[in-house]
Amino acid sequence: MKFVHMADMHFDTPFANLSSKNNFGKKRRLDQRQILKKIINYIKENKINYFFISGDLYENEYIRKTTIEYINDLFKEIPETKIFITPGNHDPYLKNSMYNNFKWSENVKIFTSKIEKVETPEADIYGVGFDDFYCPSLNVENINIENKNKINILITHGALNASDKLQLQYNPMNKNNLNKLGFDYLALGHIHKPDYNTEQNQRIVYPGSTIAMGFDELGEHGFIMGNLEKEKIELELIKADDKEFKELEFDISNIIDFEKLIEEINNLKLDENKFYKIILTGKRNFEIDLLQLNKFILLENIIKIKDKTILNYDLKELINNTTLKGIFAQELLNELENKNYSEEEINKILEIGLEALD
Repeated sequence: MKFVHMADMHFDTPFANLSSKNNFGKKRRLDQRQILKKIINYIKENKINYFFISGDLYENEYIRKTTIEYINDLFKEIPETKIFITPGNHDPYLKNSMYNNFKWSENVKIFTSKIEKVETPEADIYGVGFDDFYCPSLNVENINIENKNKINILITHGALNASDKLQLQYNPMNKNNLNKLGFDYLALGHIHKPDYNTEQNQRIVYPGSTIAMGFDELGEHGFIMGNLEKEKIELELIKADDKEFKELEFDISNIIDFEKLIEEINNLKLDENKFYKIILTGKRNFEIDLLQLNKFILLENIIKIKDKTILNYDLKELINNTTLKGIFAQELLNELENKNYSEEEINKILEIGLEALD
């Protein structure tokens, strides 16, 4: 059986951390629509009969009815495809949620917090979803497969092998325990980094976020195309998001003033299909005001600028200064030689101290 598996689209998310420039949030929300349309067209062209959506399809707090209508109209375009949705922590199955209060296309099955099994000619499909924004357990590790001769699939949302307190609130699951259940494929959502084909015959799969949400989600994003038999599985990540987030280091050691820095950044040759975080590095010869710098950057796909430069100084030369700065520099040099602090820490302490002494 062939299937498409996606998760974590987060329709109508405000992209709050990235929306301050060039209507970025609005553009990415339009991208979300086009990407789902691309997936639906892929399903049509390849005659895919099963479509798994493993949670966080939309943002409960921000989702608009018009967006749900857009999504549902696309679902209606593939009436022969069975669509299975399991709510996640951002789109839980609440009393007033769109999952509960909207008339979805007849080919859509939305799971609740009660474990259900749907029998199809090719497979038995189990599913369970969130009914709140936090869910310490959905009891998926207690599922008993009724017919192990068929292909069995589990669709759910949650954190695999979670260890920190936060992730333990999102349906934590143990990988070894899941493997013992005997499912032929586990379609998971929640982790935004793709995890597939990292081990032989991998059955527990995260497709990652369908669209890159920020600079903590570098690389390609899309959906999983799967071809599943009882003893064989083939998986491929199909790129759906034409845009990518990229971090670019920019050494300013040889730049003499703020105006030249603006000019050099504006002259960068950048890929128009990438969103950039410019990380300033090296030794600076002038003060950098990031707020002012952003006002003069003309390249629209530079979304963020981060300053990781250090003050251009010679610690040993400062020691010769007969003022408090020289005494301060000598103390720092002693700390560095005694390895009480790293060079990076010394640089930061020196910078703060010299600013205070000015």
